[in-house]
Amino acid sequence: MTDMTIGKAAQNAGVGVETIRFYERKGFIEQPPKPRSSGFRSYPRETIERIRFIRQAQELGFSLREINELLSLQANPSADCTDVREQAQGKLEEVNQKIAQLRKIAAALGDLIAACPGKGALRVCSILTTLSARGNHPGSK
Repeated sequence: MTDMTIGKAAQNAGVGVETIRFYERKGFIEQPPKPRSSGFRSYPRETIERIRFIRQAQELGFSLREINELLSLQANPSADCTDVREQAQGKLEEVNQKIAQLRKIAAALGDLIAACPGKGALRVCSILTTLSARGNHPGSK
């Protein structure tokens, strides 16, 4: 794979051109210099690989701040695999907390739905009444 234009780079990395521009503005990747001879910037293979890394990390739930930390670790010759593992472990703990929270929300919604007669006037809708009640928060048991 040789250097390529932004459109080809985006296609090859599986992102849109605007994503590449966003990563450039945020400092995740460097914008290649514009050559004097032609109007097209040329993106090297390493940039495409870095974009793929960023996207893969995003798909695993890492925030851009966390991805920046991972990229810093990757570029740090004194960094150790332990540092990266700790980042991944922290992300796993965060995901497990979100799953627990979503389970509570699902249970609360299930209770609301089970208590609803499913017919009748809106003024007596048990779901709307529960959601409107002050100090009563579905999902807090």
